[in-house]
Amino acid sequence: MSESNPESLPEVALFTDGACSGNPGPGGWAYILRSLPGGQEAVEYGGDPATTNNRMELLAVIEGLRRLKVPSRVALYSDSQYVVKGLAEWMDGWKRRGWKRPKNQPVLNLDLWQELDRAREIHRISTHWVRGHDDHEENERCDRMAVQARDEAARGG
Repeated sequence: MSESNPESLPEVALFTDGACSGNPGPGGWAYILRSLPGGQEAVEYGGDPATTNNRMELLAVIEGLRRLKVPSRVALYSDSQYVVKGLAEWMDGWKRRGWKRPKNQPVLNLDLWQELDRAREIHRISTHWVRGHDDHEENERCDRMAVQARDEAARGG
């Protein structure tokens, strides 16, 4: 990240979720983006008729980050270990190995991971795993929107 004083950046919370029927199959993503403390909220969702759950989880994060107009401190909340561990633990190693996983295996969903990597150059992102379907208000809202988007994608809408 190029900002010299990250504490001066605006702070936001980004809640995300993805849903998929079949893997691959129709899928949906959703996010809630909230300026902190307790500020305005942006909500969006979308779908794809033929995708995977992991792609939807990643796309939810990417779409939320795209909504930001200025470099920000982003507290990301996701029920996806794939997203949280990917950003916090795996991505730097993948990059050092030329975007390869251990044993020289290619990184899956490379296009989306590389887009997230570009977003990390702009924003300071901290990851927070939340247990899915455990009465976390924003996670439940995102889940409902992602399922709605998945169902709309399955119907061709």
